[in-house]
Amino acid sequence: MLIGEYHHNIDEKGRLIIPTKFRDEIGSNFIITRGLDGCLFIYAMDTWNKIVSKLQTLPFTKKDARTFNRFFLSSATTIEFDRQGRINIPSNLITYANIEKECTIIGVNDRLEVWATEKFNTLIEDNLNAIENVAENLFDGFDIDA
Repeated sequence: MLIGEYHHNIDEKGRLIIPTKFRDEIGSNFIITRGLDGCLFIYAMDTWNKIVSKLQTLPFTKKDARTFNRFFLSSATTIEFDRQGRINIPSNLITYANIEKECTIIGVNDRLEVWATEKFNTLIEDNLNAIENVAENLFDGFDIDA
């Protein structure tokens, strides 16, 4: 399970250090792609293959399926670490996520998310007051202790 929050700067060549804890968990080859909410998603190859398998079951006759597949798969790139534990993020993904320098890298269960720090902080601040209601709605009738 990927959990935690780390802060690093992206350099002028689009390189970003991924924390050792995360490097150990996602393996040496992985996928980076456009994420939802304006961040980037990073998946270990085994998780990515499961997602792609599910996407392949979506009917191409449905516009939403075509739209999501185009959005999600067209920007997907196989990445590996350099010797310093950095990844080189493609420029189209840097632009998509509005990353200029400061990044927040978070573990979200089966994926990493890479955020422009300012955007991530705004997301957290905007949702602080609503998080109790969100939790109540998500876990209503769900026995978390079972």
